[in-house]
Amino acid sequence: MIEAGTSDWPPAPIPTRRLVLRESEARDRASFIELFASPEVGTYIGGTRPRDELERAMPEVPGRRPGCFVAELDGTMIGMITLDARDAERRGHIRPEAGEAELGYLFLPEVWGHGYAFEACAAALDWFFGARPGEPVVLSTRSANDRAMRLAAKLGFTEVERFEEYGAEQWFGVRPSTTSAG
Repeated sequence: MIEAGTSDWPPAPIPTRRLVLRESEARDRASFIELFASPEVGTYIGGTRPRDELERAMPEVPGRRPGCFVAELDGTMIGMITLDARDAERRGHIRPEAGEAELGYLFLPEVWGHGYAFEACAAALDWFFGARPGEPVVLSTRSANDRAMRLAAKLGFTEVERFEEYGAEQWFGVRPSTTSAG
């Protein structure tokens, strides 16, 4: 959601209590491949891609773009956070012109259940609201994804609507910039 060439990107690394959010680097390539090849991660994002296809297609420095943060624990990538403009063609918008900032995240299954997604998403949202005061952020997830639903609530997102997309019911919520996570 942060345009290339603005003074907002890339930000300095953002430390949290246990993590660092930073721009991606070449050393993160193997973790990106793990994320997109993981059957557990793929369950709620429309499936996985074959590892050999990912090995061939993944750029040397994946995720190097405005709005994409690597979540690092003890020097190793464990996940990613994105803040992108929500595609106008998709269902779920809070503005008639669309293009709202949308929070996305993926974490390696071995780190699930430790609060890292909350910690990283909260830090990315704090950064975004500092860079774009007054701008809301939206989030969409399958309503069957209990973990994601709990995280959305904990981050301060409130339901706007539910709709069918990708063959499943989706939950769509918004977080105004004045809401605090915690």
